[in-house]
Amino acid sequence: MLTEIAAIAREVGAYILCDEVYRGTDQQGSGTTTSIVDIYEKGISTASMSKAYSLAGLRLGWICAPRNVLERVAVHRDYDTISVGMLDDHFATMALENRDKVLARSLTITRTNLATLAAWMETQPTLSWIKPRSGTTALLKFDLPMSSYDFCMSLLNETGVMFTPGSALDMEGYVRIGYANNPAILQEGLKRVSDFLARHA
Repeated sequence: MLTEIAAIAREVGAYILCDEVYRGTDQQGSGTTTSIVDIYEKGISTASMSKAYSLAGLRLGWICAPRNVLERVAVHRDYDTISVGMLDDHFATMALENRDKVLARSLTITRTNLATLAAWMETQPTLSWIKPRSGTTALLKFDLPMSSYDFCMSLLNETGVMFTPGSALDMEGYVRIGYANNPAILQEGLKRVSDFLARHA
């Protein structure tokens, strides 16, 4: 798909900005897709320590792009950022030096937990979805007589489980679930959601 998008962009000389923050969490193969910068000469890739590396608190990322783009970004950065924190830089360096181990851990968590979520979805008649092929979140379509906001607020108040309402994403009728947490917590949370759905069906 990226190759096809690049071919369209190439026809008009457009740049493609591709946020690759989840790169390394694919459900198939090595877990890492090809970067847009390896496919297209005007590709711009951004990423950070937050998702695949599980270090969101560091607030540190990077950009790969053609030299002329990087030069303009560097000038802009000089106006709004002095530097990243020294501790952030230190811990990010440690994670990147141990990239294989960190990403292997992320893959184990996301693949195991998505399998758990997929098995649970098979038991839920009021929910449907398109199973994710990467990342750490999924959209679940629900068939209940309430808005996504009411669904999420009721779920939170009754069970302590937190989903994001689809209305926040301009996708009413859906909720978003994150599945990259502790497997035991995910399993307990899904059990509570099952009870909630049974009560409101």
